[in-house]
Amino acid sequence: MGEAQSSGNNGKSEHRWRFFRSGGFDQVRLESGADLLALDQLDQKLWAALSCPVKGLEFEERTLELIDSDGDGRIRVPDIIAAVKWAGSLLKNPDELTQGAPELPLASIDETNPEGKKVLAAAREILASLGLPGAAAITAADTADTAAIFAQARFNGDGIVPADAADDPETQKVIAEIIDCLGAAADRSGKPGISEATLDGFFAAVQAYDAWQREAQGDGAILPLGEATAAAFAAFQALREKGDDYFSRCRLAGYDSRSIPALNRQESEYLAIAEKTLKPEIAEVSGFPLAQIAAGKPLPLTGGINPAWQTAMDDFAAQVVKPLLGDRIALTEGEWGEIADRLAAHEAWLARKSGGAVEKLGVERVREILAGPTREAIAALIAADRALESEFNHITTVDRLVRYHRDLMQLLNNFVAFREFYTRGSGAIFQAGTLYLDGRSCDLCVRIEDVGKHAGMATLSGTYLAYCDCTRRGGSDKMTIAAAFTGGDSDYLMVGRNGIFYDRQGRDWDATIVRLVEHPISIRQAFWSPYKRIGRMINEQITKMAAARDKAVADKQAAAVAAGAQKAGPGTAAPPPFDVAKFAGIFAAIGLAVGAIGTAMAAVVTGFLKLYWWQMPLAIVGLVLIISLPSMVLAWLKLRQRTIGPILDANGWAINGRLRINVAFGTSLTKVASLPAGVSRGSEDPFADQKSPWPKIILLVFLLAGLLYILWRTGLLGRWIGAIFGA
Repeated sequence: MGEAQSSGNNGKSEHRWRFFRSGGFDQVRLESGADLLALDQLDQKLWAALSCPVKGLEFEERTLELIDSDGDGRIRVPDIIAAVKWAGSLLKNPDELTQGAPELPLASIDETNPEGKKVLAAAREILASLGLPGAAAITAADTADTAAIFAQARFNGDGIVPADAADDPETQKVIAEIIDCLGAAADRSGKPGISEATLDGFFAAVQAYDAWQREAQGDGAILPLGEATAAAFAAFQALREKGDDYFSRCRLAGYDSRSIPALNRQESEYLAIAEKTLKPEIAEVSGFPLAQIAAGKPLPLTGGINPAWQTAMDDFAAQVVKPLLGDRIALTEGEWGEIADRLAAHEAWLARKSGGAVEKLGVERVREILAGPTREAIAALIAADRALESEFNHITTVDRLVRYHRDLMQLLNNFVAFREFYTRGSGAIFQAGTLYLDGRSCDLCVRIEDVGKHAGMATLSGTYLAYCDCTRRGGSDKMTIAAAFTGGDSDYLMVGRNGIFYDRQGRDWDATIVRLVEHPISIRQAFWSPYKRIGRMINEQITKMAAARDKAVADKQAAAVAAGAQKAGPGTAAPPPFDVAKFAGIFAAIGLAVGAIGTAMAAVVTGFLKLYWWQMPLAIVGLVLIISLPSMVLAWLKLRQRTIGPILDANGWAINGRLRINVAFGTSLTKVASLPAGVSRGSEDPFADQKSPWPKIILLVFLLAGLLYILWRTGLLGRWIGAIFGA
């Protein structure tokens, strides 16, 4: 641990910092309120992280949302500094921030600060509304349900008034109608209400709607049928497109009579629907012409109408044709155009409609509202609510201060420094829980969203990662984690293996490996890996040879059966005799190879036996090092570079330091199964494989031969024999 004065971003040296070294880099030690308030002087190059996401961390998300001043979903250095300075300014002793206490004593709030005085008053009001007027401290649980707090008051300072804020029934009714027409805004208590902008918009709509309705009053062109004009126009509009289509087809038939069969639709189209069960209105022919097409033919109003349009035609004849033209059994194209002209002014008036949002109230209710005093009454309610804005805003400020008082220190020890990660305490805020798999527990597990995207960056960490899909409650709850294996070996880690993941709340999840990012796990694994590879290679070769031999035997038997069948047939030639000369070269080559291998082995054994007895262990050690040392050195170099940075960067962090995971620290992150200290263990296994005595006998013979050889080379054996026989 060392001390240094700050060389903040402005280059000045004011605050004296203390550092500790962990993870391969120097991290600042935050011990006092003065340290926290001086964070703006700490060079950002010395911060462990420069940003982190608001979501997906094991940290109170509401607190992070309050710190995220611009609401972009990320916490940055300026956000941290601003939160610390604000909270420190409202406390008598900023050192309290370093304690992370869940309760904020009211006596700790600085009343000499004008804002602090208002916050203290608001805190007392909250406690009183909760039935705790004499409480000496307030917690986040007290301030969490602001809706319950604000529900106790008629006004809550947000400028939004619900219907029950009014005393008289008429004003309450109008507020409810405004909400029904224009929608509601939720006030701080959660009730639906209206704001000043909504009030102004509503009365602008009712005034516009009233003016639009007055434009049509007494105007025969706009309302040629009086109050029945609206229904008549609707009936005309229902048939307008089909009527225009009918007369256009009749004109085309007059132009060329050959088009008439096609204009009336082909017989095949009727055949296509003839096999169906038709409904009474025969909707299947709604796309056919309104009536049969002929040159210059009027539009019939009674018979010969497309059955899909008969009801609409009856309404049109009753509400439009008869009132405007009198009784008719058919309409000419000119009369059809006359109807359109008579309703054109009404159509243009409809296109100019204003205030349609309040149309559902009806013109009489609209004029009743305009004539009444409710607008002024509602405006007065909104003004009275706004007058309390400052007071009630401080209720929200109390919640912010309580949360900062409890959570800021934990965040700083996971952002400015990674103290919580490297001290192996309760766990860093990015550690999602513990994975149990393959006889190990992995504490470095982070939640991720996209496996492919995360793995592309996280592979730069040099850490062995297992990506696991986790499910619980029958698969309804799902998440994906990346677990770092920093101890043991990877022999039995493979896609598809199952384990159990415990999150930070202690809930268990079924975990299945879906992807692996492979890197060295330990030097011990690297030592044995060459021998394991050789063992696997030998096993594979033996398996291949056995399979080939089995296939050769099967092929030989099949060939023998086939040869027997050929012999049984007439005229089958006899098999050629065995040609010894043909195979002499093969036998010679095999013998030469066996001899070469035997000579090489004999040379190695002879050379080994020529060594002095004390050189033999060194030769064995040297051979082992030749095989294992390259793998161990490579693993050691990679393990020295192992870091958590890319794992977090791939998860949305901006990591500033190296944050290394050396061998010793990695061992603490992944614990390998071992028996507890002091336990007793029986040596007998009733189901153990029966061991052959021959390996021990061979080893004993080899050791005795080696001992005799050493005695012979040193001359001791000859002297002992001479002494024995001489005697």
